[in-house]
Amino acid sequence: MISRLALGTVQFGIPYGIANKTGQVSREEIPKILSRAWASGIDTLDTAMEYGESEERLGEAGVQQWKIISKLPEIPEHCSNVASWLEESLIRSLDRLKVPNIYGLLLHRPQQLLGPQGKVLYRALVDAREQGKVEKIGISVYSPDELDALWPYYKFDLIQAPYNILDRRLVSSGWLARLNQFGSEVHVRSVFLQGLLLMETGKRHDKFNRWQSLWDDWHRWLVEHKSTALQTCLGFALSESEITRVVVGVDSLQQLEKIIATDNLSLSAFPESIECADVDLIDPTEWAKL
Repeated sequence: MISRLALGTVQFGIPYGIANKTGQVSREEIPKILSRAWASGIDTLDTAMEYGESEERLGEAGVQQWKIISKLPEIPEHCSNVASWLEESLIRSLDRLKVPNIYGLLLHRPQQLLGPQGKVLYRALVDAREQGKVEKIGISVYSPDELDALWPYYKFDLIQAPYNILDRRLVSSGWLARLNQFGSEVHVRSVFLQGLLLMETGKRHDKFNRWQSLWDDWHRWLVEHKSTALQTCLGFALSESEITRVVVGVDSLQQLEKIIATDNLSLSAFPESIECADVDLIDPTEWAKL
């Protein structure tokens, strides 16, 4: 099961996550985390050009043996040559990472494919793949609705999407099964909902109190089934065999050790009653409005 995990590295570049109490991972801690992850069987890293110093820190630590997935930011507003912008952005990314190529290149703002420069943008992605700079091209989405809009016009090798105990849209929409049929690799993130699902009772910010009955059900289920939140969240995502990688971010080596030490991931049951369709909760980009 550990081999199906991918190490998220946003915390290597910026302080990230509502449960993050330690800030950005230190330069000294990063090689230790990478070494332990590799030794445990994890071989995939997830980063992005917008993740602050993440790519640079990875390059300093040495990541030539890893499968690296990075993401392009939004096209600059006054960009006149999208193909050149993508090529130059990728070259700079490879320079920071100190690698000749990467496993995957995703669009962080895939809705731009539906804009006036969409076809040029997609062609530039294909060119990068044909030139051997990336092995797989794809998109990072926040909702299956984005796949509904894009798939009639474009095909992708790799899709990254949120999926967790609360947010099951990837499966309930039918998209996980469809992507598997298309031969697309599927990576899921937000399995801990930025740590919200791992917090103890009373530790969440007051703005999440409107879902208190849901949190009560969650903690009650964990007690009744003698399971930890970490174990259940990981087991839930890994129970879907069509998911290729489950992205987990860590703030420290200690957090990584806890993930590696989590056993019995093949749980026989998962809580059904706490599935949530409220985007105010399941989409972290909405939290600032709460």
